[in-house]
Amino acid sequence: MSSAMLNLILKATLDTLYMVGVSGLVAALLGVPLGVLLYITRPRQILAKPLTNQVLGVITNIGRSVPFIILMVAIIPFTRMIVGTSIGTNAAIVPLTIAAIPFVARLVEGALNEIPPGLIEAAQSMGATPYQIITKVLLPEAKSGIVTGLTITVVTLISYSAMAGAVGGGGLGDLGIRYGYNRFDPLIMLITVAILVVMVQGFQSLGDHLVRKADHK
Repeated sequence: MSSAMLNLILKATLDTLYMVGVSGLVAALLGVPLGVLLYITRPRQILAKPLTNQVLGVITNIGRSVPFIILMVAIIPFTRMIVGTSIGTNAAIVPLTIAAIPFVARLVEGALNEIPPGLIEAAQSMGATPYQIITKVLLPEAKSGIVTGLTITVVTLISYSAMAGAVGGGGLGDLGIRYGYNRFDPLIMLITVAILVVMVQGFQSLGDHLVRKADHK
């Protein structure tokens, strides 16, 4: 294998890590608060607002129901408005992030559902404010579940980034299509798949380690 191809593989790997890293970070920063809102605005919760909860739920469900490849095409005008282009790694980050935010939100909501109601009631009986309950009870108690959800999200984003490469998003998906599939080179395809598998295993192992550290029960 030539040095030029090795450089292409390295660049594609770094591009994939860049796309996944940025989109995962932004999705976490926006998706975790959205998940908390979905939980605390439920009926009989600490900030019960049924109408707000229904609106947030509908928006979240719509975001989760659109297939990623369709989402990429549907928001091309929005992507161009944000980054100035609809192809390349920066352009792929926009749909990756939009797809990941509702995914993270539902996983966070699910993690919060595992918290015993008695803990929240005990905090309320001691006069804790909603903000204190969120920061001192909900998030600490659900920490391991939230980390698990974020790990699942990152692994999902790796597969999404490969799909993004198929339509000009760059990264390993683009490398596999252009130099593996289109040129009938099974070695490039095998290398691309192998790197993606290593990425998934690496992030999953890191996530499992962080979950063990976060789980204080």
